[in-house]
Amino acid sequence: MPAPDRIIRMNTVLSRTGLSKTTSYRKIADGTFPAQLKISVNGAGWHESDINRWVENPVAWRAANNNERSR
Repeated sequence: MPAPDRIIRMNTVLSRTGLSKTTSYRKIADGTFPAQLKISVNGAGWHESDINRWVENPVAWRAANNNERSR
């Protein structure tokens, strides 16, 4: 059985990616970074697998993300 995909918070995302908050939000708006998930009224996070894929190849994120949406 595969391990469940964890939800990680902003501080973890920033430390793994090396981005600032401002840059991460700009990239989300541009579609070049994974979007947040609403996890509570005042909280949001990211799927760890999405962040790991972005870290492995940030340039290909948009292409992979758009291809998956068009299916």
